[in-house]
Amino acid sequence: MANTQNGRVAVYLDFDNIVLSWYDRVHGRNSYARDRQRIAEDPSDTEIAARLRAAVVDVGAVIDYASSFGTLVLTRAYADWSSPINADYRAQLVARAVDLVQLFPAAAYAKNGADIRLAVDAVEDMFRLDDLTHVVIVAGDSDYVPLAQRCKRLGRYVVGIGVAGSTAKALTAACDEFASYDALPGVELPRREQEQPAKRQRRGKAVTASREPVGIEVTEAETVAEQSAETAGGGGRGSRRRGRGAVIEADPAVQDDIADDLSDDLTDESDDDLDIAVTGLLIRALWLGQEKDDSGWLHSSAVKQQMRRMDPSFNEKALGFRSFSDFLKSRSDIAELEETGHERLVRLREQQP
Repeated sequence: MANTQNGRVAVYLDFDNIVLSWYDRVHGRNSYARDRQRIAEDPSDTEIAARLRAAVVDVGAVIDYASSFGTLVLTRAYADWSSPINADYRAQLVARAVDLVQLFPAAAYAKNGADIRLAVDAVEDMFRLDDLTHVVIVAGDSDYVPLAQRCKRLGRYVVGIGVAGSTAKALTAACDEFASYDALPGVELPRREQEQPAKRQRRGKAVTASREPVGIEVTEAETVAEQSAETAGGGGRGSRRRGRGAVIEADPAVQDDIADDLSDDLTDESDDDLDIAVTGLLIRALWLGQEKDDSGWLHSSAVKQQMRRMDPSFNEKALGFRSFSDFLKSRSDIAELEETGHERLVRLREQQP
């Protein structure tokens, strides 16, 4: 696999593709096609609003996963941002420094509009930015197969991310590595897939204990994180966001103001909230690292680097710790630390059932 320590990563999101695919994954095949007219006419309708909330895409989980391959050089999302189903994501995307590319549909349904624009931009970027090492394509459409193949021929490591059941096998085969959105840390599976854990365990498909804390949204992992927060030595400014998976909900008319005022809102968070958020950040960083290293043990410096990639505001000293090792020790119920000479290794501690 390509080097992830000094990787330079470009991320391209076919936003309509991932949002509509996840909507169908949550509510059943062709659900969006059936609900499309009602969403366009009145997205605030009680039933429609509830279905949209149940199928919210965790953009933070996608971006954090992409950051595990190296420094994010550029991140672009392609969609018609005037569409009601996309508009609610604008503040969340702006908060993660994602460039929003507006696509104006030339007809009622602009087929392949995002595909062509995304592919043209990606190829241009590869020639313009010689230092790009990784290309992350967030989509499931087989139309992206030629793009993935071209990226590989130009010497880039291609990573695909798509929704299970809505991703073309040809696209999966065309990538160097492919991850299912459903399996990313922080992504909650559709309810119907959570109702039979015993059956999945008998089939050998149960989530392992080491992955359980991050198999749910960070905002819902507070039971685990609060235990660590109670023993943490200090408060301070940790993560900028309480939970990576949380979508900032607001009326589209005021979303731009919310995005502008995000930094002001940070001061309203309590120390406990910040401790919980930064612990969730640690859980996700460990999970991502262990996915790439079968041994389970990771260098603490690599874990810290991954946390800084996901949230550049992370600073253990601002939390009241002299070193990153002290921070890890304060989260001993989450992280297992091993110090041998000058080498410090850490792994996600297995949780008792």
